[in-house]
Amino acid sequence: MRKGKIAFFVTGNVHKFHEARHVLKEFGISTAMLNQDTTEIQADCIDAIAEASALEAAKKCNMPIFVEDAGLFISALNGFPGPYSSYVYRTLGNQGILKLLGEVTSRDAYFYSCVAFSDPANANLLKCFSGKVEGNIALRESGSHGFGFDPIFEPSAMVGRTFAEMTEMEKNKYSHRARALRSFGSWYMEYHAQLKLNHGKTRR
Repeated sequence: MRKGKIAFFVTGNVHKFHEARHVLKEFGISTAMLNQDTTEIQADCIDAIAEASALEAAKKCNMPIFVEDAGLFISALNGFPGPYSSYVYRTLGNQGILKLLGEVTSRDAYFYSCVAFSDPANANLLKCFSGKVEGNIALRESGSHGFGFDPIFEPSAMVGRTFAEMTEMEKNKYSHRARALRSFGSWYMEYHAQLKLNHGKTRR
């Protein structure tokens, strides 16, 4: 990785990988997908889950990597499903969330993403980058793009359209994940430059 601007993304979700690949390309960073099982800790904080996954994955791969974890927080459900979003999606799905909300009129919600980077060769360096997008839960599923809760989430910046009704390029203008990835991409370019500088010094 240190000979070129490549970032290794540990994920089994090809949709997340494609989104990350296109966002990081804006910074001239190539993204490679790695499949590496990690233990998803039980925690009420998405940052803590991402941090633990990044440290474990970096140790197992013995190379610098990044991971991403995200959650949907619905105000009327006291922040549920939050950090348990993946499990809730697998068990209840979008229709289950819509049934829980029923005829509730206040449907404010937000998506939160945390990108965690770890480099075991640099004193187990751990850095986190977050992104958040406000919106609301639609009355019904709509759209065929995206994945997960995308068909029921309408970002505030695009009222009346769910993430699933947007192209990947459109979604990446507003999404929580894209915001976290852009913060990571900006920092990673500086980190990569510093690594090259330090490597040049040691060679002398």
